[in-house]
Amino acid sequence: MKVAFFALSILVVTAATSTYAEAQNYPWCAQYSGGMGGAMNCGFTTYQQCMADVSGTGGFCMQNNTYQPPGAQTRKPRTNS
Repeated sequence: MKVAFFALSILVVTAATSTYAEAQNYPWCAQYSGGMGGAMNCGFTTYQQCMADVSGTGGFCMQNNTYQPPGAQTRKPRTNS
């Protein structure tokens, strides 16, 4: 019984002190070639990182059109009143 209480208390403390996970947002995406469209990885901070990753694979790099720099304000939807 003491072990279960201890495990539960550790779980509660961990949940109360942890932060929310957020998706990473980076400015460059790699588009890999493939027979069915390939895959995309938007995990690069620089164009050079992206190009090094796709080098020799037939892929290419492009800017992430959903990238928002840290501290950028998100647009709020307009409400019609």
